[in-house]
Amino acid sequence: MSSFVIKSIGNVLNATSLISSKYATKKALNLFASPRKGRYTDAQIPTMQSAFFEELDFNSGSIATYRWVGKNKTILLAHGWESNSSRWSYILSALKAEDYNIVALDAPAHGKSSGRQFNAVLYSECLAIVAKKFKPEVIIGHSVGGMATIFSMHNYNLPFVKKIISLGAPAHFTGVFSRYKTMMGFNCRISDGLDRLVLERFNKPVDYFSAANFSETISAKGLIIHDKKDRIIPYEDALLFANRYKNSELISTTGFGHSLKDKSLIPKIIQFIN
Repeated sequence: MSSFVIKSIGNVLNATSLISSKYATKKALNLFASPRKGRYTDAQIPTMQSAFFEELDFNSGSIATYRWVGKNKTILLAHGWESNSSRWSYILSALKAEDYNIVALDAPAHGKSSGRQFNAVLYSECLAIVAKKFKPEVIIGHSVGGMATIFSMHNYNLPFVKKIISLGAPAHFTGVFSRYKTMMGFNCRISDGLDRLVLERFNKPVDYFSAANFSETISAKGLIIHDKKDRIIPYEDALLFANRYKNSELISTTGFGHSLKDKSLIPKIIQFIN
């Protein structure tokens, strides 16, 4: 979506807020939580056809899971916003070569999972269900998949998870929400209204949802990988994790972008897992 279209939508909602700030705010939150991409394209489907597919029940819907069976450690893969499990195709061969038991899931409203709405809290609930079924020793999460992993580890009993690999993950929801508000150019009526809606729906203020803060309670060993020039999630978020996630190490890259799909990182990931 072009910046012109984004600002135009923001202007329309700002104008609407003069008549009904409540209506405009609900529309703004719905827009924020509605992925525009993430369902499988024809080009992505062949990657997933080699996996054993299974759907798990969740909130009157389903979570799509994929398994490549191995005899070594179980690894759970959690993709990010407007993506799906095919994003792991760049690393699958290397993980299979280690004979890992690989599990991936599609987030709510992504891939083949049901739903139209998405947020990190909802994703963390899905992750907990999948984790409790397959009991991974390691979870690898990209972007909001990394944030949701931390939320899940903090809120649910997952003692079998011994290691977490976080790739370009946001450290706190406050930053994500703030960047959305700025991008859309929302006025104070909508910006303040969004904060109130979060409080109403989750019984917690926006600043409560801090993956960096939650990581202080996690005993599983962590590997944080983040690019210094990440244009989606600021590198400062990685520094927050490194400061608060005591049982972790940080690998900083330059030029790999938000996706962090550079193959030079794969040996480091496998070394950490082993």
